[in-house]
Amino acid sequence: MEQNPIRIAHIMGKWLGGGVEAVVMNYYRHIDRNKIQFDFICDDDSTNIPYDEIEALGGKVILIPPYQKVFQYQKWLKKVLREGNYQIVHSHINALSIFPLRAAKRTRVPIRIAHSHSTTNKVEWKKNLLKNALKPFSKVYATHYFACTEHAGRWLFGDETFDKGEVFILNNAIDTSKFKYNPEIRVQKREELGISDDNLVIGHIGRFVQQKNHNFLIDIFNEVYKQQNNSILLLAGQGPLKGEVEDKVNNLGLKNVVKFLGQRDDVNELYQVFDAFLLPSLYEGLGVVLIEAQCACLPCICSDLVPNDVKVTRNVNFLSLDTGPKLWYQTLVRNSVIDRLSETTKCIDSITRSGYDIKKEVKELERLYIDLLV
Repeated sequence: MEQNPIRIAHIMGKWLGGGVEAVVMNYYRHIDRNKIQFDFICDDDSTNIPYDEIEALGGKVILIPPYQKVFQYQKWLKKVLREGNYQIVHSHINALSIFPLRAAKRTRVPIRIAHSHSTTNKVEWKKNLLKNALKPFSKVYATHYFACTEHAGRWLFGDETFDKGEVFILNNAIDTSKFKYNPEIRVQKREELGISDDNLVIGHIGRFVQQKNHNFLIDIFNEVYKQQNNSILLLAGQGPLKGEVEDKVNNLGLKNVVKFLGQRDDVNELYQVFDAFLLPSLYEGLGVVLIEAQCACLPCICSDLVPNDVKVTRNVNFLSLDTGPKLWYQTLVRNSVIDRLSETTKCIDSITRSGYDIKKEVKELERLYIDLLV
């Protein structure tokens, strides 16, 4: 008799098409869905949820009030968990996981996973007030602890818990076949975007939020453009600060050379278009876009506040945000000459060896879920 798959409730919070959502979907696409199925519990003000794909893969999307509506959130979530008869709840909302895992404990869900995908930075002091207030309670309702890196694990769960080996590191793995360098796609996509082969294309993929530091990113590109006026900056993503960034671009006279591409479902093809990738973030749990960019054999310049774990090829350089845009430009120029086609095999081998190939990593997650219920 065929057994039904284990259904796991993934708590996603607001689905906005960011890196966490991309990572969870990568695992969902590759997991053995005869054994394990995902249901996605999202805030009802989410955007960009891939309903059709999730349903085609056998999963469900369940919308509930956001956690800010505390009583409604708890009431609806307990109802969903009770009716779904879930044995595992896996929460991806960092320090906020206390709220869904409390509801999970109240409904007697035996396995409750808190997953740390991020850290923090002193600049975002308002956000930090809530994060730091909730951090001490991160283990109260969780039975198991996951993190994308050691840094993210230590940040949320503490050094003592990490040093005891109680935090499982689940790498933000990608489909290497999807992101590897493809010169044919490069030509096609550049033509589609109206970009010639002579243009130097700098790329960035990320939400328009303070963490991603678009303000400094524009300063860096302004320096690049002063030195090389064949340069173009491509920005993929959306978010609350997009209008401010557009204003800055216009004020600097860069309107014709900075392209706002919006939320995309073709980012794997955009990496082929880029000649270099910039990520001057204020903080990252990992920065999965850098793994994707390295898979496409791109030179990457990122802030030294991004975890070192992300450097899996020789193509990543870390710089302090305290240095000026000129040094970022100089570093970009020094490291931008890569024979991407000949380096492809090396890049993919490095990513696989470092644990970021989804085809290998998903087997570890499958095993872990099954073992947790034994």
